[in-house]
Parts: sequence; C-alpha cells; structure tokens
Amino acid sequence: MRAWQRVFVLFIFCGAPAFVLGQMDNLPTGSSAPAPAATTNSNPSLPSAPLSQDQIKDLIKQVADNDDKNDKKQRDYTYIEREVETKLDGKGQAKSTETKTYEILEIYGDQVQRLVAKDNKPLSAKDVAKEDEKIQSIIDKRKNETEKQREKRLRAEEKDREESRQWVHEISEAYNFHEVDIEKVGGREAWVITAEPRPGFVPHLKYANYLSKFHGRVWIDKADLEVSKMDVECLDTVSWGLFLARFHKGSRITLEQTRVNDEVWLPLYLSLKLDARLALLKGLKLEEEQTFSDYKKFRTDTRIVGVGEVREK
Repeated sequence: MRAWQRVFVLFIFCGAPAFVLGQMDNLPTGSSAPAPAATTNSNPSLPSAPLSQDQIKDLIKQVADNDDKNDKKQRDYTYIEREVETKLDGKGQAKSTETKTYEILEIYGDQVQRLVAKDNKPLSAKDVAKEDEKIQSIIDKRKNETEKQREKRLRAEEKDREESRQWVHEISEAYNFHEVDIEKVGGREAWVITAEPRPGFVPHLKYANYLSKFHGRVWIDKADLEVSKMDVECLDTVSWGLFLARFHKGSRITLEQTRVNDEVWLPLYLSLKLDARLALLKGLKLEEEQTFSDYKKFRTDTRIVGVGEVREK
C-alpha cells in the first residue's frame, strides 16, 4: 500500500510526509471553518496573529522546502515498520487480518524494505533467503552502475524534484486554507490548517484536476515548519484510467510524524481506510495501520558491500 499512500499525500500536500494522526472533523465541501484561534508564534519570521490565506500559501512553500532537506536527513536513518492490514466485507466487518514487519534500510541513499516477520512470526529460512536475494540484487545493481546509468538516474531524480516544486504552486492555488487552531503534537505547538477545494480552480498539471476531490487538515510544527500531522479524505469518486483504479468517497489517509535526535522528522503512525475498485476486480475495502519505531542513525561512512553488512547496520 505504500504507493497508494504516496499518491494520496502527493495529491493533497505535495509529498509532505511525507510521509496525520488524529480525527479530522468531517467538513463537507464548501462548509465554513471555525473562527481562527489566537496564536502565539515561536517562529519570528511569521506573524503571531492568525495566518491569512497568502501567509498560509507561503508557509506551505516553506514546508515543502524544509521537507526536501528533511528527506536527505531521513536517508541517514533506519527503523522498523509494522503494518497491519484488515480486509473488510460489504458491511465493514473484518474478514481477514495480515501483519507484516519490515526493516527500513538505506542502500546507496535509497530506502528499501526488508521483510523480517509475518503475523508476528519470524520468516522461514526460505523467505529469509528470498529477502537476502532481493537486498543483494539492489546492492549489486548500484555497485555495478555505469556512468551512463548514474546520469540517467540523477536526471530522473531531478525531474521528480522539479515536478514536486510545480505541485507546490498548484496546491497553493487549488484550496482555500484556514488556520483554525493551535494544538500540541508530540508536545510541540503546531498550526492546524484546513484545506477545502477552491471553486473555480483551473488545473495546469497532469492529475491536478483530482485535487478538488480531496480535502483535509494539516498540522504544521511552528518551530521547524514541518508537517507533524495530516488527515486527508476523499470527497468524491476518483478514477485513474478507464479500468485501472477507482477510489470512492470516504477513503482516507492519516499520518503523524515525530522529531528524532533533534535533527530529523520521521514517520510515527500512518492509517489508511480504502474503499476502491482495482482494474476489473470486485470492490476492495480495507483498513491499514502502520507504526514506526526503533529509529537508528545509519553509519554513512560505511559502504555497503553485501547482505551481511546490511544486517550489521
């Protein structure tokens, strides 16, 4: 489900993680937001009075810039991800539950999942071998990368960054933003900002027309100008391609992040509620929760040369 998560977050807040815990009020489209609360600002570059629409737009741009820098710092860390996926029947009752536990590794600057347990039980020797083979394949590919392949990869990465910068502007124009409160997240003050689709928005980027299908809330840490929580909800049916995927009203993703070692923001909790139809298959309803823990700073001065060394990290 990691790809779907990125899609939801990208559409609404341009990859601010990315990687929004807490329950958002179900604000209907066009509803009026609560009166803005008085604020006390710990960041001297921003006003202490309730933020205006333009100030929030500028704030979102600053958050996006900070998140790009934070992404580089994230690559210095490994951690554990525990994923619990529950499939639901038509009445919303649980049919089956599957639990997976991953190590999140950094290999040549890229995050890689390594499955370590299923349903809270260690992997069999056969499955361990498969995971080792997968990791070794990634290592070998990067170790043996030619200069031409490296240049192509770097160009693709720069293209992704440029598209993200364009999305920041698109998102700032797609929504009416309101500061509605100041709350503490993880003991730190954060602005609570709602985002409702702006009538008359004209999209310029591919897929930007989907922005009007979502609304949400974002909690922005006042000191670091990073997203500490996010809650995004689908307002109407969203379809990708003729038969590829269709997400229905009520699909929802929430995320919470935490500050680690007073230097980086990392995911803490993620929840996904999905009502969808994929390709020509029957409808899929599921709930997924991910929790993240055991953050460890990666020894960036060590060069990974094989699976054995990966395990030592």
